[in-house]
Amino acid sequence: MNVQSSSVKKGRKFDQVLDGAREVFMRDGFEGASVDDIARAAGVSKATLYSYFPDKKLLFMEVARVECARQAETAINMMQIPGEVREVLFQAASHLVRFFLSEFGRQTFRIAVAESGRFPEIGQRFYNSGPAMAQAALSRFLQAQVEAGALAIDDLELAAAQFPELCKAGLHTKMMMGVKTSVTDAEIDRVIRGAVETFLARYGV
Repeated sequence: MNVQSSSVKKGRKFDQVLDGAREVFMRDGFEGASVDDIARAAGVSKATLYSYFPDKKLLFMEVARVECARQAETAINMMQIPGEVREVLFQAASHLVRFFLSEFGRQTFRIAVAESGRFPEIGQRFYNSGPAMAQAALSRFLQAQVEAGALAIDDLELAAAQFPELCKAGLHTKMMMGVKTSVTDAEIDRVIRGAVETFLARYGV
């Protein structure tokens, strides 16, 4: 399939195609997923699938956009549950970092970066539907904590951008570059706990 357009055409069986594609991509990854398998899982013809998505990468990125938004929404809900700042930050970050480091998350990142040069809107749609949502929610959470007197932050936008990066320190780049092929829950928790403590050492009251 050749990329003809980065726009997504909606139609009666659009959600059906997306659900089938999600099942196959989550199971087989981008490279392992075949158009035949996706059409079969979606219960549509290949012609119908092609009418919505003329390129497999566009289909993958639409699935990734929806999945990323779902993961961000879960983290956002975690930030709305009353609790100690330290634990709320840890729980929300734990959820998102595990998604970023998953095989699906890493494939999504690679393809979004690779395609953003030719089709900037692909990267923009992905960023706006997940990372931007999570960062905006984090900014609101931090603002509420500042107002409650639990944190002292002058630049909320900067702080909300710093925290996610701290939570990926030593993990994301190595996984993306293939320096590490897997990471344990204990390693992830260690990095996130360290990120939370560093963040609170700077902004905690």
